[in-house]
Amino acid sequence: MYETLFYSLLLSPFLLLAITKLLKHAILTSHINLPPSPLALPILGHLHLLKQPLHRTLYNLSKCHGPIFSLRFGSHPVVVLSFTSAVEECFGKNDVVLANRPRLALGKYVGYNSTGLGLSPYGPHWRNLRRLVTLDLFSSSSLNASTGIRRDEVKLSLRKLYHVSACGNFIKVEMKSMFSELVFNIVMRLVAGKRYYGGGDEASGIEEAKEFRELIEELCELAVSSYPGDFLPVLQWIDYNGHIKRLKKAGSKADKFLQGLVDEHRSNKDAFKKKNTMLSHLLTLQESEPEYYSDETIKALILVMLNAGIDTTAITLEWAMSNLLNHPEILQKARNELDTQVGQEHLIEETDLPKLQYLKNIISETLRLYPATPLLVPHFSSNHCTLGGYDISPNTIVFVNAWAIQRDPNLWEDSTSFKPERFESDDKEGDAVPKLLPFGMGRRACPGMGLANRVLGLVLGSLIQCFEWKRVSEKRIDMNEGKGLTMPKIEPLEAMCKPRSIASKVF
Repeated sequence: MYETLFYSLLLSPFLLLAITKLLKHAILTSHINLPPSPLALPILGHLHLLKQPLHRTLYNLSKCHGPIFSLRFGSHPVVVLSFTSAVEECFGKNDVVLANRPRLALGKYVGYNSTGLGLSPYGPHWRNLRRLVTLDLFSSSSLNASTGIRRDEVKLSLRKLYHVSACGNFIKVEMKSMFSELVFNIVMRLVAGKRYYGGGDEASGIEEAKEFRELIEELCELAVSSYPGDFLPVLQWIDYNGHIKRLKKAGSKADKFLQGLVDEHRSNKDAFKKKNTMLSHLLTLQESEPEYYSDETIKALILVMLNAGIDTTAITLEWAMSNLLNHPEILQKARNELDTQVGQEHLIEETDLPKLQYLKNIISETLRLYPATPLLVPHFSSNHCTLGGYDISPNTIVFVNAWAIQRDPNLWEDSTSFKPERFESDDKEGDAVPKLLPFGMGRRACPGMGLANRVLGLVLGSLIQCFEWKRVSEKRIDMNEGKGLTMPKIEPLEAMCKPRSIASKVF
């Protein structure tokens, strides 16, 4: 009894504050045209409705309340967009107003107080980071200069796969770990000039890399966990479900790993400059502007690159191969294109990718059905605006359900079927309507899109060119998604493969 009374007294100021905010919001919004909304609970709002996977939950709500509807997470207003005309407004005339990010516990405890590129508020700091990433780190010239890294890593993975399958018969391969290790090596060599898996002179720290990969997976899970403490601050104060403790632990692990990379570069400055890594470039900037390019700023930027670049690309490759194994006729068509355009005498190069239109269509169709971030990263309104004829008040969280838009039967014929051919006609029409959104749009669109497309095309094309593939059994591969920001497969992909003639020639 006394314990109940104690907690009631403890929580009462917070409840009073929440009720005050709700009443204030109700008064301010009583005269404006808000999107439709389901019935909300006192204090909680609609938090009780949030079930995983969240993009499917919001899609089901849109079927009841329309393609643009509003929710309330605690006292925070939320708007969900599931149709293209509102998305055009979101990333068109309202791009600046909606260029902010909501302040979340994840950004505070893991993202260096939301100072990285992904979660940083819109302003001079974000614009400087965006300019640096776009013009220096992910420019066409920078990507062309790093072509050899991607080629070498793909070739090493192919050689490893060839040696375990060189008997000439089909053997079973676990694809999830193969893709994760390959992409991890590519991104780590670009960022820090070192690789961790699969032999080679520079491979080191496998246990360290494994721990960091697991950390990235945990961060993706935490990012989509719909933590109610982000919207009911009292839950952060009492650490509901130990969420803050998990975030602090994850943040500490990430910081230790990243600081190790920074210190290693600093103590071997000349060696890493020759490798032209992203970290060496950032440390050079630190020498000229030490107050701005602090270790924390550099670590925050590198963390975004690792967190956004590894898991998303590896999972997309897994979805793409799953689709091809479920549709062997499409796999054969892609193989025919590779044999015609590239041949069986040399391995596919990045310079071959523009000739491989059908391979590009396969990647586009995979990103359509299985976008790496199905809800994109949430936006946050800095001022009043309108979307779809509805009023959006300041400090509103805006979700764009790319997964729902990319499966909308009004936009896509036979919208849930895997049909790469649909992009042949779409290319001719010019894609005036923004209906394919895997990398976002507008100011906050993913700046790593060019790198991702190169990796996806090179890896997928190499696997098709060098090996025969089939399912482990006659049963179709399970295409259900699990939990996580990057929409992983619920069952990791396994496949049967054997080398083609080019593999024997090359390896």
